[in-house]
Amino acid sequence: MQTAVLTDSLEFEFEERERPDPGPEEVLVAIESVGICGSDVHYYRHGRIGEYVVEAPLVLGHESAGEVIAVGEHVTEHDPGDCVTLEPGVPCRRCKYCKRGEYNLCPEVTFMATPPDDGAFAEYLAWPADFAYTLPETVSTRAGALCEPLSVGIQACRRGSVGVGDSVLVSGGGPIGLLAMAAARAAGTSEILLSDVVDRKLEFAAERGADRVVDAREEDLAETVATATDGHGVDTVIEASGAPSAIRSSVEVVRRGGDVVLIGLPGDGEIPIDVLDIIDNELDIHGSFRYANTYPAAIALLESGAIDVEGVIDFEAGLSEVEDAFGRAMDEETVKGMIAIGD
Repeated sequence: MQTAVLTDSLEFEFEERERPDPGPEEVLVAIESVGICGSDVHYYRHGRIGEYVVEAPLVLGHESAGEVIAVGEHVTEHDPGDCVTLEPGVPCRRCKYCKRGEYNLCPEVTFMATPPDDGAFAEYLAWPADFAYTLPETVSTRAGALCEPLSVGIQACRRGSVGVGDSVLVSGGGPIGLLAMAAARAAGTSEILLSDVVDRKLEFAAERGADRVVDAREEDLAETVATATDGHGVDTVIEASGAPSAIRSSVEVVRRGGDVVLIGLPGDGEIPIDVLDIIDNELDIHGSFRYANTYPAAIALLESGAIDVEGVIDFEAGLSEVEDAFGRAMDEETVKGMIAIGD
């Protein structure tokens, strides 16, 4: 099978590898669609994310979906011909975090395209059956692959207790910010503001349902939020940009007693922030790490038509065009690129 491999010199090479056989508890999936995530681009450009370093050839891609072509002898929930989306993180299932349902915090989790674990830029992938989710006939594998970034948005909304009638500010108009916005709308929010510094992303957010977009280059975010909320601040801030200024602003624009959810990863992990504001205003600050127990909700939202994930896709390229595709994905005007396997 053909596989696109990121070498330790940070270039893509194509390798012919033997097609895997599914283990007793696995399904073998012919991969059809894979999203290009910001973390994939970061590995391609820099060779590392924090403590995870590309020290050996690595297959990227963790937003994936395809068709089951074989199942292991103990698998009963899937059949050949099923279209599935693959949840890329597989925990140990035994530790205290897994047993509490917080399996995204499992210290032994293996995660696609995170060194040293290979991802989905390959024609076939054997994967644990319980982390493969059947897609309804009305949901394409392109949409199914994007259950992964949608899950990040769902997790953020859950962490921030986003609910009916709430007001939300999303900072960052990339795919995570846009899908967090969509998840917030599906949760019943009454008003959503989205801030960014890229014209096309602001326009895109407005087209996709933001009640107000804020150009952080030209507008005072605190003043704009105050005007929109009669001076109270939003109920929840979902920070998806990783920009230090946006992280600092989060505690300034949320209401007293409100929630701030941090998703975006800053270049420097230490950012000065006013702790007195957090204490005096009794703010709840949440980290949001990947997701847990979100894929069924993501699929249900896609099946119902409540969220259109395919609308965030800017372009699709074949696996043989992966190098060019990553070049396009690095353009700040690009929201989302996809790799079509087998085309």
